[in-house]
Amino acid sequence: MKRHPLNELFSMMITFLFVGSLLTSLGWYMVDSNNVHPPLPPQKKSPPKLPDPCKNCDENIMKALELYSEPWKKQEDNYHQFRSQLNSKCHGLEKAIITQANTPQGTKLVYDAERKRTLVVNAEVFNTFIKENPFPNKTWDTCAVVGNGGILANSSCGKTIDSAQFVIRCNLPPLSNGFEKDVGIKSDIVTANPSIITEKYFSLMRHRRPFAEAMRIYGNSMVLLPAFSFGHNTALSMRAFYTLEDFESSARAVYFNPEYLKNLANFWRSEGLKSPRLSTGIMMASIALEVCSEVHLYGFWPFDVHPYSHQGLTNHYYDDRKAKNKFHAMPTEFNLLLQLHRKGVLRLHLGDCTPDEK
Repeated sequence: MKRHPLNELFSMMITFLFVGSLLTSLGWYMVDSNNVHPPLPPQKKSPPKLPDPCKNCDENIMKALELYSEPWKKQEDNYHQFRSQLNSKCHGLEKAIITQANTPQGTKLVYDAERKRTLVVNAEVFNTFIKENPFPNKTWDTCAVVGNGGILANSSCGKTIDSAQFVIRCNLPPLSNGFEKDVGIKSDIVTANPSIITEKYFSLMRHRRPFAEAMRIYGNSMVLLPAFSFGHNTALSMRAFYTLEDFESSARAVYFNPEYLKNLANFWRSEGLKSPRLSTGIMMASIALEVCSEVHLYGFWPFDVHPYSHQGLTNHYYDDRKAKNKFHAMPTEFNLLLQLHRKGVLRLHLGDCTPDEK
């Protein structure tokens, strides 16, 4: 029997609806299945990665420790050869510090950092000069040059440093409030960066007593100032001299000789050091090599990581203040000093000090 066309159309519509409903249900099932994830296995928490404190630090430290690893012994021939070269070009024994003997009234001084600036020594300036050479004809047996690097923190090097016959310190460092154990307290020369006097003591234009009292910790040290490096240093250095004199301080202000600093910069440039200006540390190490038979350096480590514990270090043993300028080439200076250590010319001390260490 022939089916009616309307019946066939109705049957097809029912079929399409059924198939469509089936496909829709299947689609929703698949979508819901994709959103159900099996629980992930617990993952171990890895320790947070510390930022690299200095570029290529690990490589530099490894190289430094490789050079430093051999037991140190003074090499007399190397020491005398280097000392002779230094003395013949720089004359530190006679000229490192300005005196009334080596710089008479009327002398024309040329500033070592501003070569176009000069000053004719008048009576007022001359009278602030120390009268005689502070270095004796004979040399000291042992000298300690103490930098301010963070490597000195918790080093227990204080007694070892103080056991030296002559102790040189840099940039008016703190010695009390617990630092004595690590850096000692003895001082014979302490350098004073004019920027420190400007920031901490208002260029000595206000109350001057705080500066004079702060110098007591250094006893009868020479407070060494670069009075003739930059023009603005001169008046400030003379105010430092008058402050110590007026308050009858045991410490006395003395000045770097700009001619010596110029010759010293040329000497280290010939050794491969290319930097706008030498650091105070290498200046004082150079003086020590001329006036001391055995030179020991402490606090000289230019990296932000301890060479042995690999812990982070502050910039100084007393704070983490960074240098504002890039005048100095610290890693290069350190490498040159490390080469002298390896040759037995001087001795670098890295890490902690032991009770019997000299």
